This record gives sequence, structure tokens and C-alpha cells, in this order.
Amino acid sequence: MATRQGLDSSIVNRLGADEQALFFAVKAEFDTDDIRVWSGIDDLTISSETYTGAGTLLSVSNSEDNLELKSNGLVVALSGMDTTVVNYALTENYQNRPITIFMGYVMGGTNEVAGTLTLFKGRMTSLVINDTPEGSTVTIDAENRLVDLDRPSNLRYTKESQNFLHSGDTGFNRVASLQDKQINWGKTSDTAGGTGGSGGGGNQHSDGRGGNGAQFK
Repeated sequence: MATRQGLDSSIVNRLGADEQALFFAVKAEFDTDDIRVWSGIDDLTISSETYTGAGTLLSVSNSEDNLELKSNGLVVALSGMDTTVVNYALTENYQNRPITIFMGYVMGGTNEVAGTLTLFKGRMTSLVINDTPEGSTVTIDAENRLVDLDRPSNLRYTKESQNFLHSGDTGFNRVASLQDKQINWGKTSDTAGGTGGSGGGGNQHSDGRGGNGAQFK
């Protein structure tokens, strides 16, 4: 998968073990704060960040892995969460906000992380809340970050676009003036009075040719 950051030795060793304790973790980055949950109970620490246990209330759709360079979407559902999560879903700007899905292993019978890998990294595109008597379910549709390759940048090689990216940069200030500028390649401009000779008047040969001061008869 294009978004995978590689398999470290801890993951490789765990894949070869007879028993596996697999988990998924989701990190959704909103403007106010991040929502971090994982598919176990109690708290879990990944890269010095705490993830709240959601147990079976967290579900992640299948993640496709292939050799083609294309975007594959993913769906995350979170059920029965508290009002904090619901308020984020109702009030926060979620579109194009980053979301990361981790897959990892824990040591048997503990919440000690044996290793993780980035299963999916992309952006949230839609967020739907379903209210039921049992509680609220938040469903997030996400697109792989490779989807950016299909989006037009709407930037041009102009002064305005360059200043939008890098304020104060003058690298494209003269682009507009070059559009109608005529450049003559390999042509010298005429000078006043013609091309002139190699010296002053000089002497003349008897046959009328210019000389170097001597007379030939």
C-alpha cells in the first residue's frame, strides 16, 4: 500500500508467532482536538499518545492492498460514544481533516504495544451521525491521500500564485511582462553610421583598393 510506512522488526517477529493479539487504532484530527480510539479496552499508548478503548464499538472496513497507484477509500464507524465525540461530529470542520488508521499487536494479556504499522492515512470526506435508542453511531468516510493526485491545484506560474504559497517571493514578478516581449536570437542591432571600416581614411592602392599607407605601382 502506498501509505504504508514499512514493517519494523517487531511486526515481522509478531507475524511469525503462533498466537496473534491484533488491534486497530484510529486517530481523527479535528481543529479543536484529536479523537484517538482503539479496538480494545482501557487505554493504549502509541507513540506517546493515549488511545481510548472502544472495544467492539469501533469497526473499520476492509483496506485494499494492490500494486496499482490509486486511491482506495475506507469507512470507520464508532458506536455508543459519549457526548464529546458527538459534539465534535456536529460542530467541527471535518472535511479534508487528516485521519490515520493503525494496525498493531499487543503483548498477550496486556495493553503493551508490541508494534504498529500505518494501515491507512488519508482525509475525512463525509461524516454521518445515526441516532438510535441504544446510542449514536458516527460513520466516517475517508479517502486515501493519493486522491490529491486527481485534484487540480488551480495554481499557475504567476506572481499571485507564488505569493499565495510563499509570501514575499519575487521569483515570478516578471512573468507577465515576458508574455509579449520580443526577443531576437542571433541578430545584431544596426548602429548609427553603418558598420564602418577597420581604421581611418588610409591610403589607396593605385587600383582603388584601400591600403595600409604604402603605394604600389
